[in-house]
Amino acid sequence: MGFAPETEIVSADNDLESFAITRIEAEHSRGIALFAVGRGGNPARHHRLLRTVANRGFMVIAPHFEMLASSVPTKSELDIRIRRLEAAIDSFAHTNLPVVGIGHSIGATALLALQGAEGETLEGNRLIVGSNARLQRLALLAPPTDFFRRPGALHRVKVPIKIWVGANDTITPPAQSRFLENALSAQASVEVQVDPDAGHFTYMDELPPNAQDPHQDRDTFLAGLVDEITAFLVA
Repeated sequence: MGFAPETEIVSADNDLESFAITRIEAEHSRGIALFAVGRGGNPARHHRLLRTVANRGFMVIAPHFEMLASSVPTKSELDIRIRRLEAAIDSFAHTNLPVVGIGHSIGATALLALQGAEGETLEGNRLIVGSNARLQRLALLAPPTDFFRRPGALHRVKVPIKIWVGANDTITPPAQSRFLENALSAQASVEVQVDPDAGHFTYMDELPPNAQDPHQDRDTFLAGLVDEITAFLVA
């Protein structure tokens, strides 16, 4: 296999606190994949995707977060996630290898902010943005995009993006992905793939407690998904 068989939990420091990062080494790395998890905060729920990405030649770095108290995150909660993602790059991306981003749900929002998108909460509080846009591609799963409705909020985002969203997603429906596609059409390559049988949590190996998934064969779906994501990352 082309990746370390055990996921390593390490500590990284920023000016806020220490936090855990899951790292999966790749043999003969072609790049670094920064993974941003959704509301639950535990990247292990996407273990198949992360291990496959490592097996395809990307060192995976995936910060851990506390579970968000609500499905409507606060500025403080989102800012912490953005800063930890940036600190993860600083800690591990010390080579000249390209860095790509993969994010699910609110993790996709954090990656867009890390890349320079100027988001704001429902209360109108502006999120911090990344100090240096270093991600060369973004693979986004079921992204919430209402944070970026303000005119000009996305003007700094110019990297290729591919989005996967479920037709049965009632949390971040396809219209949110289409908004991002339309908003970026003049400055970036954005492809939206609407998966007809998928919901919001279909993209996870392990569902959140009490979550329902409409897909009838999630294992087969996820096997194809990881191939599609890695193909996009190396394109």
